[in-house]
Amino acid sequence: MSLDVSPALLEQAERGEVDEQEFVDCVRTSLPYAWEMISSLVAQLKVDGGDFADNQVPPPSEKERGQLLRALASDAIRGALQRHFGVRLAFQNCHRVAVFPLDPAVDASHARFTSTRAQVLNQSEELRDC
Repeated sequence: MSLDVSPALLEQAERGEVDEQEFVDCVRTSLPYAWEMISSLVAQLKVDGGDFADNQVPPPSEKERGQLLRALASDAIRGALQRHFGVRLAFQNCHRVAVFPLDPAVDASHARFTSTRAQVLNQSEELRDC
C-alpha cells in the first residue's frame, strides 16, 4: 500500500474531489522518508541556489527505498509534491532524486539530468538491484 489513507480522506474521495492539502498531508505522514528527502533538497536549493539540488546517497533500507519509488512513480503523488514545493522533481534511479526550480533558465540542466545519456552514465553494479 502506498499511502495510509484516513477514513475521512477516503470518504472525501468517494464524494468527489480531494482537497490537495489533505492529500499532501497524507503523503507526508505515509511516506516520511520521501517527504524528508524532497523537503531537504528543496531547502538546499533555496540556500545554495543553482540549477538543481540532488541526493546521491542510497536509502538506509528497502523500506525507505520503497517510499521514494512510491512517491516518484505515482503521477498523483509526484504532481502534488511538485505543486506543494513549487519545484520540478526528477528521478534517475532508486535514490537519485533532484529538485529543479520552476524556471525556464534551468530547462537545459533538467533536460541533461533526465536524458538517456545521464541515465546510462548513472548506472553502476551497486545499483543493479535497487
